[in-house]
Amino acid sequence: MFQRKNPWDIEWERLIKRENKFLESRKNQKESILNQKLEEKVPAKLQETLDKAFAKAFQLIFEKGTGVIEKTFRSEEMKKDYQIKEFTNEIRQNRKSLKAFGKKAETSGNINLAVSGLAGVGMGILGVGIPDIPVFTGFIMKSIYEIALSYGFSYDTMEEKRFILLLIKGAVSCGDDILAVNRLIDEYIESESMPAGYSEAEQITKTAAGLSKELLYMKFLQGIPVVGAVGGLYDAVYMKRINEYANLKYKKRFLLKKKK
Repeated sequence: MFQRKNPWDIEWERLIKRENKFLESRKNQKESILNQKLEEKVPAKLQETLDKAFAKAFQLIFEKGTGVIEKTFRSEEMKKDYQIKEFTNEIRQNRKSLKAFGKKAETSGNINLAVSGLAGVGMGILGVGIPDIPVFTGFIMKSIYEIALSYGFSYDTMEEKRFILLLIKGAVSCGDDILAVNRLIDEYIESESMPAGYSEAEQITKTAAGLSKELLYMKFLQGIPVVGAVGGLYDAVYMKRINEYANLKYKKRFLLKKKK
């Protein structure tokens, strides 16, 4: 006799399909034609400059910036909203109440995506490339913080900071690299334990290098007035990818937590 699947099973199957599709697309990602054309025009030291700029941005946010970012969204209201959804889901235990958590996360991500895109284009028109990095990084962190809260997770502990850095590194990786980072993320989701000898500074360096490598040509283009609007537009492209991956992995944590 046919047995109807419960809401958790349906959501889990759909999540895994989406995750596999994302990983497959990033694994097979090839360098764009635009990047190939810009390769010879980019100054040799720009990569190192970008590495340091992103690393500094992460350090500043973790040390002093989280409180500032929290002022741009209503964190306490989001926590209360999660508790209400949690209570509703415990009573109804249907697919609609389970999907409600993800809808909130996606709404927050879409708003941040739109604002990030406008800011990137605006700075590109003015010829602002590297100085845009702290702003862009702030948008990334704000979006991830809101996604985390939507699924009932914090973002200010050492463990959660590592998780966020891995999310960003994974989202901008391709080929075998994204599979390796994805394994590290899944290991944490399953064990919720930190690896021995973990160094936050080292992980910041790795994530910053991943971001700068992926955005190298776009930030170079963004530094050219007017034409830079094209490069600035790509802020939203990368923001969308980071949001998508963060949503997938936080939802995975959320569903596994519900299963326990």
